[in-house]
Amino acid sequence: MQEILSQHYDWLRALHIISIIAWMAGMLYLPRLFVYHTEAENGSNKSATFKTMEKRLLKVIMNPAMIAAWLFGGLMFWANPALMSEPWMHVKLLGVILMTGLHHAYGKWVKIFAADENVREAKFYRIMNEIPAGIMVVIVIMAVAEPF
Repeated sequence: MQEILSQHYDWLRALHIISIIAWMAGMLYLPRLFVYHTEAENGSNKSATFKTMEKRLLKVIMNPAMIAAWLFGGLMFWANPALMSEPWMHVKLLGVILMTGLHHAYGKWVKIFAADENVREAKFYRIMNEIPAGIMVVIVIMAVAEPF
């Protein structure tokens, strides 16, 4: 199996990158929806629209993209286990784990908004909107520049 994966490594890498792009699009957009949702009155049509948008973004785009990113990344490790000996890869994986944890926090917040139980202000979600971008910068630098 490792030989087959090695022969198709460029395809795995391409599918991994596509998955990450879709995942990051959602990670950057969902907290922005939360910002706007905090400004909508509970029970309003506007609030209902945000609930639908948030749920679909999470379930239809973000969750499958995250799973695909982990899957194709894992297959890349299987094809090239030597990657785990690289220090930069450990930093990258820490970033991916942090991103995954943030993804799960976003999922929890989608449920909180769906139940009209949000107590946080828009400023909190504006700050949370910046965190995935910072993590993404670290991950990309590690994967492309391999600084150490």
